[in-house]
Amino acid sequence: MAYNAAGTTHVNRTPAATMGSGQHDFRSRARRVLEIEAKAITGLVPRLDAAFDRACQLCLDCRGRIIVTGMGKSGHVAGKIAATLASTGTPAFFVHPGEASHGDLGMITRIDLVIAISNSGETAEIVTILPLLKRLAIPLITLSGNQRSTLATAATVALDVGVSEEACPLNLAPTASTTAALAMGDALAVALLESRGFTREDFALAHPGGTLGRRLLLRVDEVMHTGEGIPRVGPDALLSEGLIEMSRKGLGMTAIVDASGELAGIFTDGDLRRVLDRGVDVHRTRMKEVMNSSCRTVAPGALAAEAVHLLEQYKINALLVVNPARQVVGALNIHDLLRAGVM
Repeated sequence: MAYNAAGTTHVNRTPAATMGSGQHDFRSRARRVLEIEAKAITGLVPRLDAAFDRACQLCLDCRGRIIVTGMGKSGHVAGKIAATLASTGTPAFFVHPGEASHGDLGMITRIDLVIAISNSGETAEIVTILPLLKRLAIPLITLSGNQRSTLATAATVALDVGVSEEACPLNLAPTASTTAALAMGDALAVALLESRGFTREDFALAHPGGTLGRRLLLRVDEVMHTGEGIPRVGPDALLSEGLIEMSRKGLGMTAIVDASGELAGIFTDGDLRRVLDRGVDVHRTRMKEVMNSSCRTVAPGALAAEAVHLLEQYKINALLVVNPARQVVGALNIHDLLRAGVM
C-alpha cells in the first residue's frame, strides 16, 4: 500500500500478465476456447436439414431485402451476416431491434424477409416486433439456441444454433453461441451465393475498393503510360539515343517502332546488360541490331490482372500495349501495377 500526494491510499497491483509464467497457462485456456467453439460449429452439421433448405428458398424468393436483427452480441453477429449477404449477391441490411419499435420498423416492407438472431429466443426487443411481422405476413427465419422459445415457435423457419456450453468458464458470456450463429449465417450466405451463380466479377463490382475488385475491374488502359510518356525510338536510331529515351521515360525499356507507329521490337535494361557484355559500341550500333523483335504485348482493353500474369509468366518487368494494328498505344511496368494495387 502507498500514499499519493493527496494523502489518500492506493493498492499496488501487479498485472496478471506479468506474474510468473507458472501461474497462468494462457495457451491451454486458449486451446480450450478454440476446441469448444470448433465443437459448436461441427455440431451444426447434422442439423442441416429440410429447414435449412426452406430458409434458403425463402431468401431466394424474397422480392425485397433481407433484414437481419439481433440484440447485444447477437446484434454484432447480425450486422456481420447482413454485410456478408449484401456483398455476395443477397441485398440485406441490419436493423437494431431496440430502435425498430421506435420508428425503424418503417424500414421493413411487405416484400422483405427478416432473419432474427437470439440464443435464448426470448429477446424482448425482438419479441416486441413479432406482431407487426405477423400482420404484414413477412417471413421470419430465426437462429436460436432454444427451439421451444417464443421466437422459434413464431418463425416461418427456425434454425437450431444451440450449443452445449459457452467457451466462457462461467458459461455466461456469449462465445460459442455467437460463433455458431455466425457460422450458420455464413452457411446461408454461401449457399445463396452459389445458388445465384454469383461470380468473381459480381464480387468485384460489390468491392470496387478492395484488392480483388481492383484485380478484376481495372484495365490496362487505366494504368498505362500514353502519348509522350511512351518510350520509343526508330529502328535506325543509335543505341545511345535509345538509352537516352529509356532514361528519360523511366520504364526500364523502350519500344522500337517504324514510321507508322507499328511495333518492331523492344529493348530493355536486361538487353542493355547483355550487349555491354558483348562489347557493343553504343555510339555506332543501331537499335534494329540489338532489339528483341519477339516481345510480349498486351491489349489496352485487357484486365490489369492479365498484364500481371504476363509479367509473372515470362519473368519480365515491363509490357508494351498495342492495338489490333500492332501500333504502340501505351506502356507499363511492374511499378505501375504495384501502385494500382493489382499486385
